[in-house]
Amino acid sequence: MATDSAKKRKISKFICDIHVEPEHCKGCGFCIEFCPTDVLVFDDGFNKKGYHAPVVKDIDYCTGCDLCGMYCPDFAIYAVKLGRRDKKDGEA
Repeated sequence: MATDSAKKRKISKFICDIHVEPEHCKGCGFCIEFCPTDVLVFDDGFNKKGYHAPVVKDIDYCTGCDLCGMYCPDFAIYAVKLGRRDKKDGEA
């Protein structure tokens, strides 16, 4: 199910990384639901507790806002900004 925000997303101006601790995850889906740029999906596999943990589907759209980490009740995920992307030729 694609959301309107997913259709209009842009490559983030930041280089980001999302860290997931799958064994701490209980599969509540808050990180996926509240991600403003729709970069997370549930993994097809299960963790040791039998839950589907989140995985990153396209890191280029992550802004590093860390809403995923703020909403996670188990502290199983967080995002960090590593730096800015270089502007490509022709970009404003």
